[in-house]
Amino acid sequence: MTPLELFLVALAGLGAGAINSLVGSGTLITFPTLVAFGVPPVTATMSNAIGLVAGGVSGTWGYRRELRGQWPTLRWQIPASVSGALIGSWLLLHLPETVFETVVPVLLVLALVLVVLQPQIQKWVLRRTDADPEARIGPVRMSLLVAGTFAVGIYGGYFTAAQGILLMGLFGALLTEHIQRQNAAKNLLSLLVNIVAATAYILVAFERIDWTVVVLIAVGSLIGGDLGARYGRRMSPTV
Repeated sequence: MTPLELFLVALAGLGAGAINSLVGSGTLITFPTLVAFGVPPVTATMSNAIGLVAGGVSGTWGYRRELRGQWPTLRWQIPASVSGALIGSWLLLHLPETVFETVVPVLLVLALVLVVLQPQIQKWVLRRTDADPEARIGPVRMSLLVAGTFAVGIYGGYFTAAQGILLMGLFGALLTEHIQRQNAAKNLLSLLVNIVAATAYILVAFERIDWTVVVLIAVGSLIGGDLGARYGRRMSPTV
């Protein structure tokens, strides 16, 4: 890559880190940027997932106060996310690259549709969360929540784009927590999926990872995740 392209990759990482800490879909910035600069799709996915772990850490840390009191649901969701991510990363590593190249346009379209619909999703979430913030989740909703978290974990382990939006839509349908607390849980679960996937990629496909890309995205997303958590809560949901 040229120096300008390297700078743009780091800048894309910063934007992805900020967006991921706010709602998700930061991969829609970094992944197309990497592919446009000639990085093979599977290499781009693995390198991007590893680099974005740094942004997930800073974003989750920035929302740490909103995580308090969520252990009753997170203790079930965390194993679901981790196990789903293991399956998703296994699929990426073992299915032919031609399968990924065929599926990824469909996943990108799905992710972009979710981004477009995000304002409506947030309005729905806000209506539900304002309705009864103290309501307890029953066994049926808990089962649906865990199953949905597991499915999103598989998706995130295979292709990370918009997994945060998928989680927020799931939370809005089943939980009554305030949207900022849901966002904190989303950050934590997305981070765990990325950590599991990144670990699998490093252990199994170390030679296929572009470590220059990893470093650039990691530095950019670390800063972006902190900025997103620090200033994002001052923005309106529409923004």
